[in-house]
Amino acid sequence: MGVLLRNARQAAHKELNESATILGVSPSIIEAYEMGELSPSLPHLEALAEFYNVPLAHFWGNELLPTDQKNLSPEQIDLIRQIRQRVIGVLLRKSRQERGLSLEEVAEQVGIEPAQLEQYEFGEEAIPLPILEALAIVLQLKINVFFDKERIQRDLSVMDQDWKAFQTLPEELRSFICKPINRPYLDVAKRLSEMSVEKLRAVAEGLLEITL
Repeated sequence: MGVLLRNARQAAHKELNESATILGVSPSIIEAYEMGELSPSLPHLEALAEFYNVPLAHFWGNELLPTDQKNLSPEQIDLIRQIRQRVIGVLLRKSRQERGLSLEEVAEQVGIEPAQLEQYEFGEEAIPLPILEALAIVLQLKINVFFDKERIQRDLSVMDQDWKAFQTLPEELRSFICKPINRPYLDVAKRLSEMSVEKLRAVAEGLLEITL
């Protein structure tokens, strides 16, 4: 996850201090996330995904998917993070009470103090992802129960649009794209598409000189 966090930040052309401001933490905390020394909470991860304009699911995958779309303001993202932190806390408390478990019972199984768990449930403190995953296991929940459903729907909508666009391509081209052996050609095409007209002209002239 740390590698994906760093890649997403760099792809979005954001500095450590910008990301830190979004979360209200120090740049060293962001760096620790990226180095795998600390684990972000889910609201922190969602806020970073919003700030970097990448799907939340990106951080559970192994692909680098940078994007340069318009970002929300730091104030908007911080407000969303605070709301999400409280929503997750409410879901935790509701699930625990529905299962008839006390703070002490759940905290003991997860390896934290009851007072710490209570802070999580009231949204007073962000929950590191490993602890949230452990709580989900104890409460017999899937981790995606805590995900931002609206954001997931937006991500799926974008993916659906991309899939529909892919489906409109000629069959031969779709077949070419889907073959792993052709990945280098696609990478070259992507790099060429990002070049300026002047650079493309220089490349074309160089190829002509080689073939003459």
